[in-house]
Amino acid sequence: MPGEGSPASGPEARQARPHILIVDDQRNMRTTTALVLRQQGYEVFEAESGEAALSRLLSEPFDIVITDMRMAALDGLAVLRGALEISPATQVIVMTGYGTVENAVEAMQQGAYDYISKPFKEGELLMRVQRALERRRLMVDVSLFTDEFRQRYKLDNLVGRSTPMRELLAKVVRVAPTDVTVLITGESGTGKELIARAIHANSRRTSRPFVPVNCAAISETLLESELFGHVKGAFTGAVKLRQGLLEEASGGTFFFDEIAETTPAFQAKLLRVIQEHEIRRVGDNASIPVDVRVIAATNKDLKQAIAEKRFREDLFYRLNVVPLHAPPLRERKEDIPLLAHHFLARFNQRNTARRMLTHGALQKLTAYDFPGNARELENVVEQAAALARNDEIEAEDVSIDGGASASLDTPPSGVRTLAQEVDKAERRAIESAMERNGGQLEKVARELEVSTTTLWRKMKRLGLRKE
Repeated sequence: MPGEGSPASGPEARQARPHILIVDDQRNMRTTTALVLRQQGYEVFEAESGEAALSRLLSEPFDIVITDMRMAALDGLAVLRGALEISPATQVIVMTGYGTVENAVEAMQQGAYDYISKPFKEGELLMRVQRALERRRLMVDVSLFTDEFRQRYKLDNLVGRSTPMRELLAKVVRVAPTDVTVLITGESGTGKELIARAIHANSRRTSRPFVPVNCAAISETLLESELFGHVKGAFTGAVKLRQGLLEEASGGTFFFDEIAETTPAFQAKLLRVIQEHEIRRVGDNASIPVDVRVIAATNKDLKQAIAEKRFREDLFYRLNVVPLHAPPLRERKEDIPLLAHHFLARFNQRNTARRMLTHGALQKLTAYDFPGNARELENVVEQAAALARNDEIEAEDVSIDGGASASLDTPPSGVRTLAQEVDKAERRAIESAMERNGGQLEKVARELEVSTTTLWRKMKRLGLRKE
């Protein structure tokens, strides 16, 4: 029977049992420690080396890692660094059998939660594990505030917790309550319209319309008629007066997507809307006041367009009061698993399905650069979910053309992609460093100036073994 303070029994408790990883190259010590924890109802896994621990940590999440300090090849400090790099909320307890505190102090300075000296009593171990779990729960509670923050500011569709995304969301929240114009730049598929919608949702105009227009999809003549409206007889087919979208959006937000695709003539009219807050219907000389906030977006370099006389400089400065940049997916790869789960959840909801992404599938997705960004990722995830043979989506179910996840073999054309050339160079550099350092991963990592975890992850992706 579990003791006081241990996980409760029952189906729900078993489903949520804390996961603990024991890392020790001494089998007896590892097995005994695991047995004590299993008797208290914890889900316990074992790793016989630092390398095995890192491999396990990359495959699944753990609440607590209990690691010996002295191990061959990768020691406890390497395991500590790897665990915190992979999952900062994981609590690490280090074990030392040498009766000194120097190693333990160093581990605590590098982020370990606690240490315990061998030999230790069963009660001492359980107490430290319980305290570590309490700290873990506190950290998870704090992360929940982030979700509440997203819901409060209606940012649920802007998925990502990478540094570029956190910086972007902070700017969105700050600029939204104002009425300044915003220019959103970024590659296709990075979610520029989602950013514009988030700004509108957090503005004082949220109860009024949000009107998006893709400037590249409409001819100039039709665009003017759609936006400004027209009077009867303004052109062939104008049989009656028509209000434009800018009038209909009064009090709300107008989003000009692909603004770089407009002509200088149209840009002059848009400049008047921003400066004077008024429009003229096509075929009319009278001005009509409009109250709209303008947000524009483009995937083009507007400064280059200005130099080539394709975009008005005065309009650029009117639009670029607050510039926001939507980062490409390749610059925030840590967000790929979050986005993939987000897209899969939407697929499951629409199709009453229960698809799940395996670790292998997530690894394959994360290895790819996604030139089409989040839009391409969404298509890949939905295709994999639709074609998967069962509820578990495996790596082979994920269809990606080219990219970093492609085979390292030369294609039939004899031409390698840039990602394949990078993989080839990384493979060669790692193999050479391994040979020079006798296969000692920490020395290899120091020589290549990467963390041990990054090195281990690259070796797994490239199919390299320590030998």
